[in-house]
Amino acid sequence: MTKLRILSVHAHPDDAEILAAGTLALLAELGHSVTIVTMTAGDCGSAEMDAETTAGTRRNEARRAAAVIGAGYDCLEFKDLSIFSDNESRRRVTAALRKHRPDIVLTASPRDYHCDHEATSSLVRDACFGVSAPNYDCSAYGPHEATEQIPHLYFMDPVEGVDRDGVPVQPQFLVDIRSKFAIKREMLAEHESQRSWLLRQHGMDDYLKTMEEWTRRRGALAGFEHGEGFRQYTGHPYPRTPLLQDILSAKVTLLERPPVHP
Repeated sequence: MTKLRILSVHAHPDDAEILAAGTLALLAELGHSVTIVTMTAGDCGSAEMDAETTAGTRRNEARRAAAVIGAGYDCLEFKDLSIFSDNESRRRVTAALRKHRPDIVLTASPRDYHCDHEATSSLVRDACFGVSAPNYDCSAYGPHEATEQIPHLYFMDPVEGVDRDGVPVQPQFLVDIRSKFAIKREMLAEHESQRSWLLRQHGMDDYLKTMEEWTRRRGALAGFEHGEGFRQYTGHPYPRTPLLQDILSAKVTLLERPPVHP
């Protein structure tokens, strides 16, 4: 089997662990190269530490979490609540994709409770288009050449499986992560600094138990003990072949037919 480069891009340290760590663990086990990228270092994620200390702590936690499955980690150094879909940000994210040259990109849902999540989704979607356009100049953010093609793009679930108005966002397919749930939990547990912050800001008494509850609820849609949901973006001219679904075919249950394109 061809070994692929998998890039997970979400807004903050711990987002990918909450929403996609089981799937990333399955991909790593198959020998694919996995890198977790966060847009920010999570500088606003504490009420006890200042922003610089918080960011340093959370970068280290993110590195340790990625290392659990032998994945790499990269931070694009945006600031919390300061991610916007604008010209310079789009070039910056495109340069990061050119640096990592992924075959598959997993990113935030375009509909979510958090402005950083939604802006990340928009930027990554557009960067996937620009990454293969040689005349799209991103040299201010590194000497990385354009790729040969647009990568396959997938959206993770939004937090709790709903948008900011509480409207359910249905995944296109679910990945059975039962065999990797313990690893998912281990990865999220590395984000220890978030325990007190999530209690204060989000009302989550135990972020590990909350993650387990969400993962069980998602898995129940397909009869899994633990599941993670995804939707493939197939707008013109993004790849429409079900690459991720095929790689994990034994673990995947489709919940809806993929869109039909002429």
